[in-house]
Amino acid sequence: MPAGVENAFAAVDTVSDPPTKQQGQTGKPAATSMAKAKADSIQAAPQSETIVVTGLSRQQKLQSAPVSATVFTAANIKDARIQGVSDFIALTPNVSITQAQQAGVSFITIRGITQVRNGQSPVAVIVDGVQQMDSRQFTQDLYDVGQIEVLRGPQGDLWGRNAIGGAIVINTRQPTNTFYAHADAQFGNGADYRGKISFAGPIVKDRLFYDVNFSEHSFGGLLENVYLNKTVDRSNEYTGRGHIKAVITDNLTADFRVGFNETEGGANNYHYQSAKYDPSRPCFLDPTNPFGGPAPDANRVSRTFCANNRGYNQRDIRNASFRLVYTQPFATFSNTLGWVKINEYIGTDQFPYTATHGSGYDGTQTQWAQNTSWEDEFRVTSRSDRRFRWMGGGYFLDTRDYLASTTGADTGNGIARVSTSPLYGYAPNQTLTYFGNSDHNQDFALFGHLSYDILKNLTAEFGYRYDWNSLNQYVNPESSSGVPAGCTMSGGSCRRTRWFKQGQPKGTLTYHVNPNLTFFVDYGIGFRSGQFNQNGTAEAANLPGVYNTVKPEVANTVEAGFKSQWFHNRLTLNGSFFDTRDRNSFYFLFVGSVGAQILVNINKIHLTGGELEAKYSILPGLDVFANGGYTHSSITKYTFDRADQGNWAPYIPEFTANIGVQYHHAFNRWLGFFGRFDVEAKGKQYWDPENATPRSAFNLYNLQVGVESPNRKWSATFYVNNLTDTRYNAEYVSGGFAQPAEPRMLGGEIQYTY
Repeated sequence: MPAGVENAFAAVDTVSDPPTKQQGQTGKPAATSMAKAKADSIQAAPQSETIVVTGLSRQQKLQSAPVSATVFTAANIKDARIQGVSDFIALTPNVSITQAQQAGVSFITIRGITQVRNGQSPVAVIVDGVQQMDSRQFTQDLYDVGQIEVLRGPQGDLWGRNAIGGAIVINTRQPTNTFYAHADAQFGNGADYRGKISFAGPIVKDRLFYDVNFSEHSFGGLLENVYLNKTVDRSNEYTGRGHIKAVITDNLTADFRVGFNETEGGANNYHYQSAKYDPSRPCFLDPTNPFGGPAPDANRVSRTFCANNRGYNQRDIRNASFRLVYTQPFATFSNTLGWVKINEYIGTDQFPYTATHGSGYDGTQTQWAQNTSWEDEFRVTSRSDRRFRWMGGGYFLDTRDYLASTTGADTGNGIARVSTSPLYGYAPNQTLTYFGNSDHNQDFALFGHLSYDILKNLTAEFGYRYDWNSLNQYVNPESSSGVPAGCTMSGGSCRRTRWFKQGQPKGTLTYHVNPNLTFFVDYGIGFRSGQFNQNGTAEAANLPGVYNTVKPEVANTVEAGFKSQWFHNRLTLNGSFFDTRDRNSFYFLFVGSVGAQILVNINKIHLTGGELEAKYSILPGLDVFANGGYTHSSITKYTFDRADQGNWAPYIPEFTANIGVQYHHAFNRWLGFFGRFDVEAKGKQYWDPENATPRSAFNLYNLQVGVESPNRKWSATFYVNNLTDTRYNAEYVSGGFAQPAEPRMLGGEIQYTY
């Protein structure tokens, strides 16, 4: 298989072992040796003929499944040095991500369906069969991953309320009867150090298996606060994972997983571009005209900072899951139970982020978030060797959050940590505004999927899911504004309640012209639940058209695609086209004076575009790959500001592209060469409905060269990301709030597998 990115219209679920004819699904009793066969099959998905399609939980040939997706195999992950979620997203057409502010904050855009700060993700994220319950889980380091799939288009018929734009499936390497050990050490500029170690193998042959993994990432930083003479983008991350897999009987398999992630580092590295600095004191505001600086510009990039408070962020994640898979001749039953607890805190300088303090132009701000959630999914999947196939199940999610946002008086004595109670009387760092609320939300869903082979080469499918989402918000009566009438410390009407519900159908028609050419068309409706703004923030912002409740988002999408292989499968060429009518898309507003983070709805957006993906194996070991995605967006209705109708929608790159070449060459049995060069291209992107200032298109060039063993058990690689040190802003918020992206990164990596 070519070592480049495996582009295909398919998704893989290597967590469960769906029954096949070889595993006794013909209705005959399973052989005693089946336990060993199952154990040996518990590995990362194969890189060739068949995979398990997530949408149907069935094995299909990679190029035959009617799902638009980009798939990264274990070899692709190693070759592309995929270390985190932003790495594989950068290689996926029509998908982009912004990572800014703090460890747990990221914003995905997929085919024009966007995510905003404090909003829910537009994709469902499934790790080893367990759906992530909070978007703060997403931005953890990746390690020991067997396969990654990025599905584009609505997947709500299976995954529910957040799969409005697609789904991301991440499957880690599975243990087998063979002992496995892997070690990885990396070093780079900015005092960037990573270490990873993994062990896996049998406890009881054929029946009980384990794998344990640990990673550590320390980064000193490359962006400097020139007032404090310290870096602002430093971070330390520790991640661990343990897994026990038991083949209890020939038909019953159990998986138990636990994990943790601890992250600590800098935060909120923004500039307020219209701040004017005192020429005699460069990091202090000009007292005569503090905001007389340059006009906001999304292309203005500054890599130095002046805040008198160094931003601080801490995130702790604990998670566990238990999964049972029971196979019978007529169907497979699975039940997945998951739990997560997340605490995240951020304390930083307030707008306008300068050394000035105590003058009325500067302050402090904090945010504390806590989430405890659990979920359960039950699914029944029929046999795969029938003309008519079916799947059905149910899902339940219970989420309990607390969110506290504050501003404080900056007296030069640091930032006090605030959580469930404000510090109104604390002189060193008095709380000035406090918005606090706890949320108890529940989601109930029923879903099903039918598939029928009309002809041997023509298949019709229909899936449907209905979600009921219950929202309950309890306002902290100590909040500085927006407290409901009658809400007091001694009790009262502190609760707000809403229900959101939506059906999510999807129909697909697939036509196989021959084994190397397939066409498909589908229509689906995606849903993202509405939510509450923090109570009182809308009133504090004092802006027309801003409300305490954000409406649910619904997207209607029609899609057509093809997939093909040519020249004896040396060339793979896939393409797709989509048209989406999106209602109530989310948009983020920030009011710096009160630290208010607010969501509003853009009533209607029209999205059209497509993707084209190709890979070609020129010679054994020499591969070229390319993909591109284009999205045209148009705001067709926006009651908040009708003058913006007809503009491009915010957060959506006009195009994304990735093109590259890589080469593996063995000199002898012990030594080989590896080289890879690729270009990431991002199109023009607006950040607000006004289209006030776009970020211009830019390219990033990446290079790797190294030596390796031909069997790939060890390697030593030198890498450079952003070779030309392109300067651009990772995020821009309307009004002139900009965070620069990291500069050029370079270093070395050594890996060994036993």
